[in-house]
Order: sequence, then C-alpha cells, then structure tokens
Amino acid sequence: MRDGILLVNKPVGMTSHDVIDYIKEKLNIKKIGHCGTLDPFASGLLIILINNATKLQQLFLKENKEYEGTFIFGKKYDTLDITGNLIEEKDFELTLKDVKKYIEKFPSEYMQTPPQFSAVKVNGRKGYEYARANKEVKLTPRKVSIYNLLITNRLTKDEFRFMTKVSSGTYIRKLAEDIATSFGSIASLSSLNRISSGRFHLKEAINLADITKNNIISTYDFFKNYPKLEVSDYIKHLVINGIYLDERQIKIDEDFIAVDQDGEMLAYYLNTGNYKYKPIYFFKTKEERDREKIEEGEYI
Repeated sequence: MRDGILLVNKPVGMTSHDVIDYIKEKLNIKKIGHCGTLDPFASGLLIILINNATKLQQLFLKENKEYEGTFIFGKKYDTLDITGNLIEEKDFELTLKDVKKYIEKFPSEYMQTPPQFSAVKVNGRKGYEYARANKEVKLTPRKVSIYNLLITNRLTKDEFRFMTKVSSGTYIRKLAEDIATSFGSIASLSSLNRISSGRFHLKEAINLADITKNNIISTYDFFKNYPKLEVSDYIKHLVINGIYLDERQIKIDEDFIAVDQDGEMLAYYLNTGNYKYKPIYFFKTKEERDREKIEEGEYI
C-alpha cells in the first residue's frame, strides 16, 4: 500500500481508533494514523494517514476546523456532552434573539481551559484518567481563536443549532460551556459534526463501508500546489540523505517541497524559523513508485 491520505466520514458511535482498526483490516494496511480525534458521539471528517504519510500528522493537526452541532443550555454533564452524567440543571428562558446577541459578544480569541475529560496530559496521565477516578486536575489554558460562530436555529426550548470555525486545539464541548458561562447559564453539547479541516471538506469524505484503496489521495497530489524549490545536484544529495537545510543553501519564508532539476519531488521541508528547515517527509523515487505499481498489479 502506497503512502497517502484518506478522508473518512466517521459515523456516530465509533471511536477514532475504531475507525483506524476497521480501515487497517479492510485495506490490509500496516501503518496508519489519524489527525484530530473525534469523540464517539461526534461524526464527520476524519483525516487518515497511511504508511509514511503518518509523518505529516502535525501538518494536519495545526489546521483550522469547522463544525456544526447542537448546544443544549440549562444542562451540564461531567463530560460536557450528553454521553456523560448530568450533574447540574438550570431553568433556561432566553429567546433565540437573546442567545444570538450573547454569541455576537463572545470574544473571537480567548484562553480556553481544556475540559477535565480530555486527552491532555498532566504528570504523564491523561485528563480523562483523572476524571474517571474522580480526581480534578489543573489543566493549562491555551489561546484559541473563534473565527466564526453562528446560531442557525432553535430546535427546542433549550437546544440550538450552531456552526463554527475554530483554531486547532479548540474544544467545542468547552466552548459550549464558556459561551453559557458568559451570560450566567450552563451548557453542554448534544451533537457535533466536523465539516472541514484545513483544505479538506466533509463532502470529499467516504463512508466506511464504501472505502477502497482507490480513495487514497497520494502525497504527490496533496503537495502538488505547495511552493517548490528546485535544488542543485549537490543540495539534492543533502536532501535525500535527510540533512537539515538553512540559509546557506536556501532562503524562503515558508514550508516548501524540494524538487530536483527534472521536477521530481524529493522532500517536504518545514520552516522552523530563522531560515532553518527540517525535512518532514521524503517522496519515493520513480523507480520505487514503479515497483509499487507492479506489486499492486497495475503493470502486467
């Protein structure tokens, strides 16, 4: 199986790891990972990386995400979604107009403390491990950006549909609680669906039952519009040997793909600042790609 990217429409009820196990067995893949966990009660776009493309995980994790879902006001669950235990209730009397007014006032950037039920680690243990043991730990707030936040309609007295676009690392469960806190109420999530991550949209994703190896996006296709830098034969030798580059060889203010003088992609380099570049992913040679095609029966 070649390196690549698979866009999956994760169904409600499965963990992200369940999806990985399903695809691994169905397509007989040895090395596989995902970018950005979706809770079991959530659905939507899950980006799967295959073989050496798993080295690109950080590239996808830092992308902005878009979600749609349902806030339920007046109810707080320990997990901040309806799969947990209901621990507090309050009367909720606000109108749709009132809620939209408060949403408009909510800051576009703030310090968000991750929920207790999260995978954030404290002293080597994940937050949810402490939470399940009824031990509360102090989690470090992180700056998050809310680029777009809309209440689209009211479903019931206390449930409201929403759409939002947020920065990487934003917990939508905690966003629900923080919004409610801003006007003296409580809230949790009753549904969540990820509709985009970076350049990829849920419309491009495949249902699990329909996935085949033909749905895999090659890393060549993914990177085809990235900035490319043609390198000399001397620097090509450095690149294929995994050497870090700096301003002595190249000077560019962004990530780039090093290509040889024939236009063959060699490696994806991450700009780490101060004109220093780290090789993250190496492309296979034409000979290696041809050998893969023969092994997969594309050449007779």
